[in-house]
Amino acid sequence: MDMSLDQLRTLAAVIDEGTFDAAATLLGVTPSAVSQRVKALETTVGRVLVTRTRPVRPTGPGGILLRLARTATRAAEDAALELGFATDSPVARLPIAVNADSLATWFLPALARMPARHRAVFDLHIDDQDRTDELFTSESVLAAVTSVGRPVAGCSVVPLGSMRYAAVAAPDFAAAAFPDGLTAARLARAPVVVFNRKDTMQHRFIADLTGEMLTPPTHYVPSAADFARAIHLGLGWGLIPDLQYAALPSPSGLVPLVPDRPVDVPLYWQVWPLDSPPLRALSTAVQAAAATALRPPG
Repeated sequence: MDMSLDQLRTLAAVIDEGTFDAAATLLGVTPSAVSQRVKALETTVGRVLVTRTRPVRPTGPGGILLRLARTATRAAEDAALELGFATDSPVARLPIAVNADSLATWFLPALARMPARHRAVFDLHIDDQDRTDELFTSESVLAAVTSVGRPVAGCSVVPLGSMRYAAVAAPDFAAAAFPDGLTAARLARAPVVVFNRKDTMQHRFIADLTGEMLTPPTHYVPSAADFARAIHLGLGWGLIPDLQYAALPSPSGLVPLVPDRPVDVPLYWQVWPLDSPPLRALSTAVQAAAATALRPPG
């Protein structure tokens, strides 16, 4: 297939920016030129690569070429810098998938460890830790923090450690909802706080605790900080990371419901096999931060 780097870079810009006009502004060309490059690439591969919607989204084949665009662009910029063709180091754009709990606790300090010489900018894609691996195909990220230990899309996998969760609630809520403990009958009626509809951690915890698949009233709060606040305000009970619990302004405002039944979620660093100095530096920074914040792997 005869694909140019300009065509691949344009495809990535259209998907990243969400519209053909915004991609044109980013690339310093006309919207017509952007459209022509994308159409030429679609003609070459014989596939529709993007949806003509707002925002533009990659199709299945578009996601495959978007991943190629990421790696090819990053490799070309690194090579130009090493060969001395670039007078200034290019900005390294690193799309990363990360779960909300990691982002709210230990992951941002990891990004802050990146050496300034790489001039990296981060494009973070947020999802549940059980789903971040899916973003390799749906968003074509270059790396991900995920609970999936098997290699995704040919990536290398490094164990980061485990994040420990505890079931907690506000004292008044716990006293009213569970006067005789976390029985199946009480758990079936007590409201639970869940991150989003992809988050099954609380329901798995209930099943493990009771041996039953229950469907309690559920609040969906898709924000790590607001998730903890919802529990603190007494909307329901839920599982929060020890790291987040320790950082709350008044930890005494929450009580553990089952102190002897923590939930440990192993996390892995999945990274696309691209020989890129910024990506290598990111991996080093993430692993160093995880070694400090998380429980040891295994």
